[in-house]
Amino acid sequence: MLDDIKRFDMKKLPMRQHLLPLIWALSFPDVIAHKNKLTKINMENIKPPYLLLCNHNAFMDFKVATKAIFPHRANYVVAIDGFWKREWLLRFIGCICKRKFTNDISLVRQLKTVIDRGNIAAIYPEARYSLCGTTAILPDSLGKLAKILKVSVVTLICHGHHVNSPFYNLPDHKVKGTQAVMKCLFTAEQVSQLDYTQIIEGIRKDFEYDDFKWQKENNIHITYKERAKGLHKILYKCPACKTEYKMSSGGITVRCNSCGKEWEMSELGELKALTGQTEFSHIPDWYEWERSEVRNEVENGTYGITLKAQVDALPNADRYIDIGMATLTHDMSGFTLNGSYKDEPYTVKIDAPSQYSVHIEYDYLGKKTDCLDLNTINDTLYVYPEGSAFSVTKMALATEELWKYYQKKDSTK
Repeated sequence: MLDDIKRFDMKKLPMRQHLLPLIWALSFPDVIAHKNKLTKINMENIKPPYLLLCNHNAFMDFKVATKAIFPHRANYVVAIDGFWKREWLLRFIGCICKRKFTNDISLVRQLKTVIDRGNIAAIYPEARYSLCGTTAILPDSLGKLAKILKVSVVTLICHGHHVNSPFYNLPDHKVKGTQAVMKCLFTAEQVSQLDYTQIIEGIRKDFEYDDFKWQKENNIHITYKERAKGLHKILYKCPACKTEYKMSSGGITVRCNSCGKEWEMSELGELKALTGQTEFSHIPDWYEWERSEVRNEVENGTYGITLKAQVDALPNADRYIDIGMATLTHDMSGFTLNGSYKDEPYTVKIDAPSQYSVHIEYDYLGKKTDCLDLNTINDTLYVYPEGSAFSVTKMALATEELWKYYQKKDSTK
């Protein structure tokens, strides 16, 4: 498939970051407008090079990172769609291209090059915007990477970016008083002494966050009139009647179109049922309940869905290529995509034990439906299922729970 198309050069070494004054000029005004408070811990004697690990909730994360590392240079790992139609610019400002959730050894070489130059290697290891303002899975390979790079490990955890511009409702909600904590988690000396498992354990602990909890604790009132819009994208299952894919949202209200129950979202980001019991006032609790429901399907061996889908390929940064309709199956074995392009059949198979998460998009590019992207080393396929009887959020949860299921199964052998 697409054998005649030139692929993105994933092995090309990254450039040193250029245009620093422009990057600062584009970043600092928004950081100031949101009255961001940056706290630095154990950073007194930490200078580049080091490994910077950041949580990921919104584009504002990059702007705060620019403030946090000022005036130093960094090279950021960015997904291939970020390079779309602007590869020259992204390369010029030092970005490193990655196909999400693939094991690409060339990335390690590129990050090593950044460190050897004396710069900062910046990674958003959750590899996507948080769906619910809470931590996503972090792979063991982060600990191994730290051991390879042999430099200090610094974390940057931002608070307030999800509730200000959630993945399902991107407009700026005008949150003031956002916060960020930059911390040297391990010095280079500590990295050399610790096992990689101890390093990843420390990283996971430091990455524990909950933006809705932060909002309530800091008494952040959001008066944005459409603050509940899009919330049904992550809250796809009704806790009252247990029906899936019948939720809707708008204004400050979430509604189940099957049983008619409604919940109102307060200025503090809490939900309250307009009638009857409030099953979940804390949005992440609803989301985690959905995860538990998916986990039950996985553990019972009953999880699975098959859908017709339209597929776009992104082999390079030049253009998306429409490769037609295909059949998408996600079940206990993982993802399988069967289709045909130019009368040649193809199959893309991603085994569940090999993929700890999947990247999804809501209303992608503002003109398409919800989708997920499946990545191999050479290709990125954007898959748009047809109909309304599905949720890409559920597929994302299932991907994570399937991975955990097989991890647990392997550990008991």
